[in-house]
Amino acid sequence: MSIYALYPYVIRPFIFALDPEDAHSLTIKMGKILGKAPFKPLFSQKVTGQPLEIMGLKFAHPLGLAAGMDKNGDCIDYLGSLGFSHLELGTVTPKAQEGNPRPRMFRVLEAQGLINRMGFNNKGVDYLCVNLARRTFKGIIGVSIGKNETTPLEDAANDYLFCLRKVYNLCDYVAVNISCPNTKGLTALQEAEPLIALLKTLKDEQKKLASENARYVPLVVKISPDLTPVQIEAICDACVKLGIDGMSCTNTTVSREVIHGMSHASEWGGLSGKPLEALSTQVLEQVSAHLQGKIPLIGIGGISDPLSARSKLQKGASLLQIYSSFVYQGPYVIKKIVENL
Repeated sequence: MSIYALYPYVIRPFIFALDPEDAHSLTIKMGKILGKAPFKPLFSQKVTGQPLEIMGLKFAHPLGLAAGMDKNGDCIDYLGSLGFSHLELGTVTPKAQEGNPRPRMFRVLEAQGLINRMGFNNKGVDYLCVNLARRTFKGIIGVSIGKNETTPLEDAANDYLFCLRKVYNLCDYVAVNISCPNTKGLTALQEAEPLIALLKTLKDEQKKLASENARYVPLVVKISPDLTPVQIEAICDACVKLGIDGMSCTNTTVSREVIHGMSHASEWGGLSGKPLEALSTQVLEQVSAHLQGKIPLIGIGGISDPLSARSKLQKGASLLQIYSSFVYQGPYVIKKIVENL
């Protein structure tokens, strides 16, 4: 039996006795230690799945870690040793920033959900780049990029460009985060006009960087689950027109309909985990139907077992990412999902 099969009974009670953000910080600190010798071999987990090629990148299997867990790339080697085919780091911004005031992370225990309003707290893109350069993990690395809180929306493209240039040669794909509900005004970048302007700027820079560095790093756009069908179709059309390489469906939701009356339901921020599954899958299905295979999709939101993972694949996803179920079930959930796909 894997040591991680004991997580819900031995490790989680201790972790869940802590404040959620303190528990997260402790996990990252432990990950930094466990990702090095002599601990790494002892705490690694062998996961075997079906290899696939998406966006010109070779993945060991479809399941990866969603952005938000390791924003600064502090424990890439440990997380990679758990069996993920890919890790999405960040969201990272040009300058370090504190994010929103605490408390800003909450567990919805009744529904295996999480609410966060972290606000892109991170140590800045330069710090992340140092960790990217020293990693030994051989799997796929994506970096989610965003804008600083203090950067006006009309200047947002400069922040995204700055981060793109910094991480381009240190990662395998770049995710453009325009859908986090916890940075003021950010989701306005999903509207047709500002979206097209931003993505065109990034695609132009991608072309230039690809030529200069003789390597092509795909661009992925991550969308919100709270968009209308009309908005979704407009974003899809813009992504196809501009040659975006992938789309992630979806970020967290501001809706509280599913958890009404449960603990922390009145807290503002993005809701993730099992309560997000139906909504994110619905958006994924609509995006897939509209795109008709023109752009590969990453399914995110509420994946907690082999059945929910299979559902995302059946609705059009090529790749999958988890976060909340990793918190609730521990590393064994990776093995459980991948080996039953």
